[in-house]
Amino acid sequence: MMQQAADEDIRVLDDHWIPLRDGRKLAARLWFPADADRRPTPAILEYLPYRRRDGTAARDETTYPIFCRAGYAGVRVDIAGSGDSDGHLSDEYSEDELSVGEEVIAWIADQPWCSGAVGMIGISWGGFNGLQIAMRRPKALKAIVTVCSTVDRYADDIHYMGGCLLLDNFTWGAQMTAYSTRPPDPAVRDDWREVWITRMERLPFLAAEWLRHARRDAFWKHGTVCEDWAAIESPVLAIGGWADAYSNAPAELVEHLKAPAKALVGPWEHKYPHIARIEPAADFHGEVLRWFDRWLKEERNGADDLPAYRAYIQDHGAPKTTYGPRGGRWIAEKIWPSPNITKRGFHLTNEGLTQAPGAGAAEVASPQHIGMTAGYFCPGMRVENELPDDQRQDDSLSLCFDTQPLPQPLEILGAAEVEFAFSVDKPLALLALRLNDVAPDGASARVTYRPINLAHRDGHEAPTVLKPGQRYQVKVHLNHAGHRFAQGHKVRLALSTSYWPIVWPSPETARVTLHLEDCRLLLPCRDASRDDADVAPAAPRDFTKLAIKSLRDSDSKTQHDILEDGTRVLKTFDDYGESRDPYHGLEAGSTVEQDFSIHPDDPLSARAEARWCFTLGRDAWRTHIESDNEMTATAQDFRLKRRVRAFENETLVFEREWRQEIPRDCM
Repeated sequence: MMQQAADEDIRVLDDHWIPLRDGRKLAARLWFPADADRRPTPAILEYLPYRRRDGTAARDETTYPIFCRAGYAGVRVDIAGSGDSDGHLSDEYSEDELSVGEEVIAWIADQPWCSGAVGMIGISWGGFNGLQIAMRRPKALKAIVTVCSTVDRYADDIHYMGGCLLLDNFTWGAQMTAYSTRPPDPAVRDDWREVWITRMERLPFLAAEWLRHARRDAFWKHGTVCEDWAAIESPVLAIGGWADAYSNAPAELVEHLKAPAKALVGPWEHKYPHIARIEPAADFHGEVLRWFDRWLKEERNGADDLPAYRAYIQDHGAPKTTYGPRGGRWIAEKIWPSPNITKRGFHLTNEGLTQAPGAGAAEVASPQHIGMTAGYFCPGMRVENELPDDQRQDDSLSLCFDTQPLPQPLEILGAAEVEFAFSVDKPLALLALRLNDVAPDGASARVTYRPINLAHRDGHEAPTVLKPGQRYQVKVHLNHAGHRFAQGHKVRLALSTSYWPIVWPSPETARVTLHLEDCRLLLPCRDASRDDADVAPAAPRDFTKLAIKSLRDSDSKTQHDILEDGTRVLKTFDDYGESRDPYHGLEAGSTVEQDFSIHPDDPLSARAEARWCFTLGRDAWRTHIESDNEMTATAQDFRLKRRVRAFENETLVFEREWRQEIPRDCM
């Protein structure tokens, strides 16, 4: 179906099929400059499982018309087994996904409207697989733009961090279950019902599969960029945000890639910078087009001369869970790692963070509910209310080390390090480390953090349990940050043996003893006197918004409860609204309720629940899908349960329940 965009210079092919060698077909939406048949252009590919006709349609409308006007074709493809495409979606970044991605790039390059040069863009899944496909060096792939991505699928994704199990392994698995149970569009596929039922029958239990790989094994090394930095030869523009879960990749890519690479990190959440709700937003289109003009059109436009690393240095601000402006300023480092960054050490002592070494010991054994002010692991996924709150509540239950009020501002850019000697009274334990900015009025803002599973102290491939009473030494790199501690503020390092609901707790409440003579914090301090002028990205340009018909407004709620027995409960509700697409009339809506509960004295009381509902319909055709997910644990096993119920016009057409138990394996 060809549809004419409002701009007469653009043509849109809404439902196009890309044939694969094995006989399958992938569904795609294509945007062309109107004269592409006479003047072939480079193409920009985005390759996702999130459904081009309803899932990303509104976002796509904000980008591809602008790319078309700049002389590019846009290609938005549903990965096999998603949306309207043939095939089976078995996991993230499977061999099938990546090899088919190579085939798609070759197909694009061979089309009469394409000049033969292809670039990839993507955020999150699309940012990940862009890097992974670049490692395979398809001939036509000339450059990529990766946003909110990772270079290490085990250590820095949504599943594990510091060897700790992230609760988002469960919540993301629940979300992918919900995403994957939606039917193809009957307007596109006559066999939509057969495909829909088959997909649900073959639905992978992803949260369970990821749990089976609690170590950094071959499962995670597949597609992991840091396994072979030299494999990527395409120039890379890496974009990220400090509020996002993936703040480390831009700096890591610029430091380690042999190919041309530049980094841009703003204050943003898990969104493209032009539609970010944490401000200042930025001209994502301009950044992408400059990069692709250089490498796909071979224009000498100065992209080579950009600073290696442009970043937004944030100020403290009043901690709040909602979006809005963030104070700060843009800076640039011409090379990275930068000689403008020096490590400044602070010793952990009974007097706080000091220049002189400490002595003696300090102990921490936290109540299990520390972390209730941590916010959502990956801000940008909920409707609202997902940023870290004032940390004073969690700080009061933690072991804290503070500097004296700073006599002058202190600015950091990079990954802070914490070195510490410790012993513990249990065979399994974790430490969550938070770097906070404490204002004179006591307000505590989280700057960065990172947990470590102490059984993983020597690496993530072969963890070993701890011997109670034995002394160990470990170093932890916190997540990258760019922050300015103002004069009169304090730097705080807060430590806790739990961090719920970001991290699943250890099976027993552990007491960790720090041996202070060998404990210190190293901050990546930046000399602000060397700032370059005028390095900020441009403000977002005007872009098209999809003229959707809103059928139900979005909504978001967060609730904290304390039950009679002392159990702490965090409840979140997000209604993403319901809307009708103006082009093809598809009506889509979704909601999710999540409950996270734990008793302060019992790590085995931890419980997580996620209930998703998706609706999809047009005219008299209506479907809705309910998916209920639950996770608990014993001292030996994780226990997962999920149920999917699917309805067509109120008739139950599919129902199934899955249960899995997975050994904890040093978790």
